[in-house]
Amino acid sequence: MLKYPEIDPVAFSLGPLDVRWYGIMYLLGFLSGFLLLKMRAQRPGSHWTAEQVSDLIFYGAMGVILGGRVGYVLFYNFSGFLANPLSLFQVWNGGMSFHGGLLGVMIAVWLFARNSKKHYWDVLDFGAPIVPIGLGLGRIGNFIGGELVGRVTDSPWGMVFPHAGELPRHASQLYQASLEGVALFLILWIFSRKPRPRYAVSGLFALFYGIFRFIAEFAREPDAHLGFIAFDWLTMGQLLSLPLIAVGLLLLYLAYGRQSPTSTSS
Repeated sequence: MLKYPEIDPVAFSLGPLDVRWYGIMYLLGFLSGFLLLKMRAQRPGSHWTAEQVSDLIFYGAMGVILGGRVGYVLFYNFSGFLANPLSLFQVWNGGMSFHGGLLGVMIAVWLFARNSKKHYWDVLDFGAPIVPIGLGLGRIGNFIGGELVGRVTDSPWGMVFPHAGELPRHASQLYQASLEGVALFLILWIFSRKPRPRYAVSGLFALFYGIFRFIAEFAREPDAHLGFIAFDWLTMGQLLSLPLIAVGLLLLYLAYGRQSPTSTSS
C-alpha cells in the first residue's frame, strides 16, 4: 500500500482568504494554455494573432468556470439545486463538472468566433490541444484535496485517503491526470503539428477524452448521492462520456469521410 502524501489543500492564506491548490491548478492551466496557444499561433499559416489568443483564453476561462459550475449542479446535484437554488452560486462548497465546462466553452467559443469572424470549428480545432493540460492539473488539484477518490482496492498501489474511511483506494485522480491530461495532450499536440482537415482535431479530442474518461471511471468511486446509474456499474461520468465518443466519431467522419477544407487552426 502506498502512503498518501499529506498536503494541506490550502497553499497559503492572504488574511481571511485561503488560496487552495485546486484554484492554483486552474490558474496554471489557463497560463500554460495561453503560452501553448501563442506557440501554435506562431506557426506559419495559423492566421492567429497574440491578441486573439488572449481573447480566446478569456472567453474560454469564463466558459469553463460558469459552465463547469452549472453543469455540476444540473448533472450531479440537481435535487440539491431544487431544494436550494442559491446553491448554484455557492462555489466555496466545491463542485465542477468537465462536461458542463465543455458545454460552457463551446458557447464561449461561439461568441468568440462570431466577434472575431472566424469559423467556429477552426477555433475549436485551434484550442483543443491545450485543454488536456488544464484537465490534468485539475485532477492533481483533486488529488491534493483528497477529492473524487477511487474505489476500494487490495492492489499494492492503493492509498488511504483522508475523510474516505480506513480502506485503501485507487488514486483515480492520478489515473485521470495521466490519461485525460498527459496522454491526451501528447496525442493532440503531435497530431495537430501538421495541417489537418476541419473537425479532425476536435473530433480526436472528443473521441479520446470520452474513451479515457469511460475507462478511468471504473476505478473512481461513484458520487455518493447518485451511485450507479444502470447495470450496477455505469456511472454518470460514463453516461455523459458516451455522447462525446459518438460526436468524436462523427467529427472524424466529417473530416476524413468526405472532402473537408483544411482547418486554419494549424
